[in-house]
Amino acid sequence: MKVVDAIAEILKREGVEFLFAYPVNPIIEAAAKLDIRPIIVRQERIGLHMADAVSRVTSGEKIGVFTMQHGPGTENAFGGVAQAYSESVPMLVLPAGYPRKEMNSFPRFNSQLNFQHVTKHTEPVLMGKHLPDIMRRAFAQLRNGRGGPVLIEVPVDVFGEEVAEPLDYVPSFAARYAPEPKAIVDAAKLLANAQRPVIYAGQGVHYAKAWKELREFAERYSIPVCTSIEGKSAFPENHPLALGTGGRSMSPMVRKFLDNADVIFGIGVSFASTGFGVAMPQNKGPQKTGAKFIHATLDPLDINKDLRIDCALLGDAQLTLQALLDELGQPNKAALARKEETPAAIRMMKQAWLAEWEAQLGSNSKPLSPYRVIRELMNAVDVPNTIVTHDAGSPRDQITPFWESITPLSYLGWGKTTQLGYGLGLAMGAKLACPDKTCINVWGDAAIGFTGMDFETCARERIPILSILFNNFSMAIELPIMPVSTEKYRSTDISGNYADMAKAFGCYGERVTEAGAVNDAIKRGVEATKRGEPVLLEFITEKELAISKG
Repeated sequence: MKVVDAIAEILKREGVEFLFAYPVNPIIEAAAKLDIRPIIVRQERIGLHMADAVSRVTSGEKIGVFTMQHGPGTENAFGGVAQAYSESVPMLVLPAGYPRKEMNSFPRFNSQLNFQHVTKHTEPVLMGKHLPDIMRRAFAQLRNGRGGPVLIEVPVDVFGEEVAEPLDYVPSFAARYAPEPKAIVDAAKLLANAQRPVIYAGQGVHYAKAWKELREFAERYSIPVCTSIEGKSAFPENHPLALGTGGRSMSPMVRKFLDNADVIFGIGVSFASTGFGVAMPQNKGPQKTGAKFIHATLDPLDINKDLRIDCALLGDAQLTLQALLDELGQPNKAALARKEETPAAIRMMKQAWLAEWEAQLGSNSKPLSPYRVIRELMNAVDVPNTIVTHDAGSPRDQITPFWESITPLSYLGWGKTTQLGYGLGLAMGAKLACPDKTCINVWGDAAIGFTGMDFETCARERIPILSILFNNFSMAIELPIMPVSTEKYRSTDISGNYADMAKAFGCYGERVTEAGAVNDAIKRGVEATKRGEPVLLEFITEKELAISKG
């Protein structure tokens, strides 16, 4: 068996259904022969984003895979791999490499060397007979511990080498681990003695499928829950104990409850300091609030990294929550006292907050308010059966506080870095992995300039997503920081008729300018996706800079 055919066979055994790719790489043909569907994109980054989504919406049970040619293909793929690395997404990257005799000589781009700082694991295949061992190590890394991209580079002169038959390869497994018992006892004591505890949940809850345990934990002890952007939808946001999501924009409930907490329990989070996450209350130095921090994470590298921790729980989020439920037992007096008080306080704050934003959410302005479009979108779609994602900049900050995620993995959030155009590939990959869901990306006119040509991929590959575009003909978020270049040279102005672009690709496109037409346009778009048509709805919006800062 040739190396290239062995790679395809291993992918098949590991349950890979789609191979996201850009030619030329012989793995594409070998995979197609085994009924692994190739999805050919217009640029490498989109293919990586699609692979990213497959891993996310399946909690890592299905691994997204991307392959590309050596040289320019690998060079152009760097951003997509770096994005997945920052978001801890497990996906397999299979670049071709230059022939072994020249792979380390200037100016050849050696993927295995150059991607080391944006991958969890990299390895070259230097001899065909070693392929099964290399792929075993790759999938073991993908299915265990903290997520991250794994890259296996195959020099083009290795593809034709022989691998012993029958192929000696057994699919990988996932091994879970739980915190040490003493740490569980210590954490339980902190939580039992807390008067104002708050749960901060991240994407580790998604990968552990710990949604039921998280809800049971919050309800039994009457603890309010907020999430990171990556953890959004880990807890139903219409729940009486839901505070919402924290990022650059957030509800006032998130900020108020965190700042007043005496114990903050981070479950499935890194507590990494980022401009696109929620800042934790100061717990050191002269401004120390006195809040205690319990940190439950898979990766010991997270502990005491950006935040001083009082108790660390290393292990799987589901096993951690179950161990704490067993240790804490029935709710104490403090928990029982919170049962009525906490939901009532959240409800009052939420009502007041939404009333403050009613002018934007219910606006009839022309150009449109993006907040009005977000409200109409929630009203027009079947939210529990929808997967939605945002793009960088204003769409992220506008949608995260106001979109109520109800079911797990219904929101693909991200925020550690801000690559424009990321959301399109996420929605496309989500739709392939979950064909019965309505999959939506919300982006702006700057983001579509980065990856918009891959809307043609939606038409060609029959991926009927619903794309919501906010077009204000401007890089609005940059206006306050580029006043001179805007005034003198119009440097923040951008333009385009993107609904017409979608039509030119063979998709359904519609431009909307009136507030009264928004809801019906969205319903028409949803119906078009059900007919198998990719849809781009372009909403002409105002240059909205206001966000909910909590």
